[in-house]
Amino acid sequence: MHPRNYNLVPSTQNERKMPDLKACLFDLDGVIVDTARFHYIAWRELANGLSFELTEEQNEQLKGIGRMESLDIILKIGNVKLDAETKKKLAAKKNDRYLELCQEMTPENILPGVQVFLDSLIQEKIKIGLGSASKNARLILDYIGLTHYFAAIVDGNRITKGKPDPETFLLGAEDLETKPANSLVFEDAVAGIHAAKAGGMKAVGIGGSAELKAAGADLVIPGFQDIDVSTVKHLF
Repeated sequence: MHPRNYNLVPSTQNERKMPDLKACLFDLDGVIVDTARFHYIAWRELANGLSFELTEEQNEQLKGIGRMESLDIILKIGNVKLDAETKKKLAAKKNDRYLELCQEMTPENILPGVQVFLDSLIQEKIKIGLGSASKNARLILDYIGLTHYFAAIVDGNRITKGKPDPETFLLGAEDLETKPANSLVFEDAVAGIHAAKAGGMKAVGIGGSAELKAAGADLVIPGFQDIDVSTVKHLF
């Protein structure tokens, strides 16, 4: 397969040796598997229970951020004020509903091209890690049968600062014993691209949106079907 030209951001350091690609860190939702519709259903039901609607467009504001921060955004949309204990109970209720929906997931829910790309990374001896705000990341990987690919899993249970803070990906690189400069992040959210760049890493935007390129992604692609490892190695 011949990788397509996706208008790579030109390097300003052509005259000196660049770091090699040693590790790839992947977000989960929208990159490995599409659970966005499950999140939206669960959040919409929560909003309905509070007597207001959550539109799909409003739901886009929740992309790439944690559960409690998402809840705060939703409550602001609905102009609803709640005490901390009530918010905690609502977040748990939403998560229970989300997990109920996720039980329907199988390996067929893996996004196109992902598993082939992961296999290629293994063959090239490039380390693989996951960096997700989801506290259910490991469970989702179990459902879709991909857990064994990931030598490091950094999820919402470990981090103290969500994206765009780089903590998620810096912890992943540390777990993989790899320098940030040798690491590549795959993200579908602007906050995730910002996190990768803030951590000193290269970033590939998944989904092809102009916002990802504007956020600083070194490469933006529709999905994994049309790239191979050589494509991303050229970023280094």
